[in-house]
Amino acid sequence: MEYRQLGASGLRVPALSFGTGTFGGTGPLFGAWGQSDAAEARRLVDICLDAGVTLFDTADVYSNGASEEVLGAAIKGRRDAVLLSTKTGLPTGDGPQDWGVSRARLIGAVEASLRRLGTDHIDLLQLHAFDASTPAEELMATLDRLIGSGKVRYAGVSNYPGWQLMKAQGLADRHGWPRLVAHQVYYSLIGRAYEADLMPLGHDQGIDALVWSPLGWGRLTGRIGRDRPIPAGSRLHDTEQFAPPVEAEHLYRVIDALEAVAAETGKSVPQIAINWLLQRPTVASVIIGARNEAQLRDNLGAVGWSLTTEQMAALDAANAVLPPYPHTPYVQQEGFARLNPPLV
Repeated sequence: MEYRQLGASGLRVPALSFGTGTFGGTGPLFGAWGQSDAAEARRLVDICLDAGVTLFDTADVYSNGASEEVLGAAIKGRRDAVLLSTKTGLPTGDGPQDWGVSRARLIGAVEASLRRLGTDHIDLLQLHAFDASTPAEELMATLDRLIGSGKVRYAGVSNYPGWQLMKAQGLADRHGWPRLVAHQVYYSLIGRAYEADLMPLGHDQGIDALVWSPLGWGRLTGRIGRDRPIPAGSRLHDTEQFAPPVEAEHLYRVIDALEAVAAETGKSVPQIAINWLLQRPTVASVIIGARNEAQLRDNLGAVGWSLTTEQMAALDAANAVLPPYPHTPYVQQEGFARLNPPLV
């Protein structure tokens, strides 16, 4: 396993991390992801640790805290061998203190996560979504307090707008508070919006990406294609309404390219899709998930090798789309493009 620095921090994370949304799964969304109990979760954690995957990601909203509880049970007795990442901020109830990242909510949410995880500290705490109702100064001061107490080691965000992320970094610099070091983002061969603003921001500000849904919400598993509709048993039947959208022809064009590269390399379609991400700028770790051991072992095969320059170019060409304004002219017009060369 390759280990990478997480942004402008001293924390080293594995290139692949494990997402535990399948642990204790209940409800229409998380139940469709998976329903691993403590015994199965411990087996999946065993496989991860044997492969060098030491970072495990969860959230308080996953199955109403059950994911954190099952993960805590699965790592019991080996806390020092793992890094724990959790998220908070999304609604966990209907009460006024059950959502957002106010000082009261954030401190309470961290305490609750610590209890469910059975630990005294969270290695990486991420704000699951931007809360417009909480002043940025209150948020960053509270993160400073939590880090100073030792209950949180590093902080990041997830699904954040760039202007608010930059505002948070500016406040941290002004007051001498810890800076954010991670951004958990949706990024895949069929979802490249991250590249327009958030990737260059992360490159400039030392905020690396932890990638969620690297297989495009299960669309890049190799089971779907031009002549292969969504198979029976796929979670897409129950969860597609929650998924980032993609136009059908664009999806099939990307799948065609993935299958061509898979045939050249002898690797699986998911392995190709994940390896492409691992070669992209600012990506510190790709979060893989699995409902069973076979899926996990296949995803683990995405490391230890690299796509060639020609294969990367073929995949890039298949999924190329014009970025939204104001980025469009920087791609289409030579004079604009010369001012802002791409990161790659």
